Amino acid sequence: MKPLIFRTYLTLVKNSVGSKSFSNFYVLDKGKKIDVTENGRLSCAWFVSAVLSLFGFIKTPHLTVKSVEEDLLKSGWYGIKKPKVGSVLSWEAVDFGKGEFHRHIGFYIGGGKAVSNSSKLGYPVVHHWRFVDAKNNKGRLVERILWHKKLDAR
Repeated sequence: MKPLIFRTYLTLVKNSVGSKSFSNFYVLDKGKKIDVTENGRLSCAWFVSAVLSLFGFIKTPHLTVKSVEEDLLKSGWYGIKKPKVGSVLSWEAVDFGKGEFHRHIGFYIGGGKAVSNSSKLGYPVVHHWRFVDAKNNKGRLVERILWHKKLDAR
């Protein structure tokens, strides 16, 4: 038997939709336990990096988009111009209020759709890959589309 890594990877991404498995990550800071992902509000990097590290596509899970991207690049991922099914997308920083800006990261699943963690719901959802909708027809700028040659071996 031969493991079908790409198919399993993509299925895991799609099956994560609605899961609260990545909603929390705790640290001990000055003797106090803190959920640094704020019950899923800031879980995008944790979600994406946990999936990628499970398949050995990066070295370890992370809690920031910047550190996920650094690990991706060190692990052989490279930029492409158009998204392919399974590619990793990172979006521009947006204002979360009170001058708090955050970038975002997720997976392209095809058909103009992506899966990423919803900061409002606290778990992964399917959405337009550029966040275009009735309220925001401009969308959100995709800063990077990353691919790895291992994903070519389907």
